[in-house]
Amino acid sequence: MTSVPLLSTDGTVTALELREPVVAERPTTPLTSRTAYAAAHVVPTAWGDNVPGAPAELDWDATLAYRHHVWSYGLGVADAMDTAQRNMGLDTAATRELITRSAAEAASVGGALVVGVNTDHLADETVSLDAVADAYLEQLAFAEDVGAGTVLMASRHLARAAQSADDYRRVYDRVLSAAQSPVVLHWLGTAFDPSLEGYFGSSDVAEASDTLLRIMTDHVDHVAGVKMSLLDADAEIAVRRRLPAGTTMFTGDDFNYVDLIAGDAVGHSDALLGAFTAIAPAASAAIQALDAGDPAAYERILRPTEALSRQIFAAPTYYYKTGIAFLSWLNGHQPAFSMVGGLHAARSLPHLSEIVRLADAAGALEHPELAAERWTGLLRTAGVVGTLTTAGGAR
Repeated sequence: MTSVPLLSTDGTVTALELREPVVAERPTTPLTSRTAYAAAHVVPTAWGDNVPGAPAELDWDATLAYRHHVWSYGLGVADAMDTAQRNMGLDTAATRELITRSAAEAASVGGALVVGVNTDHLADETVSLDAVADAYLEQLAFAEDVGAGTVLMASRHLARAAQSADDYRRVYDRVLSAAQSPVVLHWLGTAFDPSLEGYFGSSDVAEASDTLLRIMTDHVDHVAGVKMSLLDADAEIAVRRRLPAGTTMFTGDDFNYVDLIAGDAVGHSDALLGAFTAIAPAASAAIQALDAGDPAAYERILRPTEALSRQIFAAPTYYYKTGIAFLSWLNGHQPAFSMVGGLHAARSLPHLSEIVRLADAAGALEHPELAAERWTGLLRTAGVVGTLTTAGGAR
């Protein structure tokens, strides 16, 4: 057995015996009962100047290999989204290169791909509604030209410029009318980005939902669905039951996805989740269980991952990317625990320790011995534990 140290908030160190990981078979046929995208993160060059405010220097081999890891489990990739640090360190040049490279890789393996379309190449200042629409259209055309599906992300510039629900409708009307293929809308809540307060014209969720649904209904031929990331299951279900025919609810609720994906007698949500990039093998296995008509296996596999996701996405939620990168490192998908903009420092060691514990409980440590070596080494570097014992624990 491999053991690792756990670190509490008072500095106490205890030992945890690691379990075996969940064995997830890669599917041999496409997943059918649910559509699922994992919102993938980016891996920086370990020796790059990825300090706050610097242009992102990405390890393209590791970044793209992670997308192939996701595709190999039958999941789609949602790229250049907030999980990839849009508005938190991923600059315009890196974003465009990421979209171009990911589109080429997706085409090479037949992998499903959607990418974020935003207005974040504009300066961080107030601009007109027409300028917001122009910025959206520029990024939409770029993504479509490289052959990627698109997610129309919530725009900080639109949130700043809009004075009413009609202003949102005006911008979305213009952008959606120009889309060459159906797009996914994205409603990102303030837990993820406080600057998006009052998105769709109101801080009242019911009123904002009415505006969202009117936009979708007015452009039903140009909208594939909506990703809701409010961390409010009741609000998502309420919108889901009113969706225009032919459109889909993609849950972005990293707290409540197990029940939302399972659904009820009226319907279910598909998935576009940052959490799924951390647990791709388990997510795939759970959907394969639904495909096989085994909801009990779905519950058994996916339910334990929800506590892990809640820890990764704990307040302040917008630092969840740190937990995603941390698990990626523990599982051997990147050579260093580092992030664009230095965001690997955004979570404390006790917070990361709880991720280790919950990842073990969920069977999400793909290579327990490697995870133990890396985590214990990080604690040793921090001066928390001494040298490794032969069992892989701490003394």
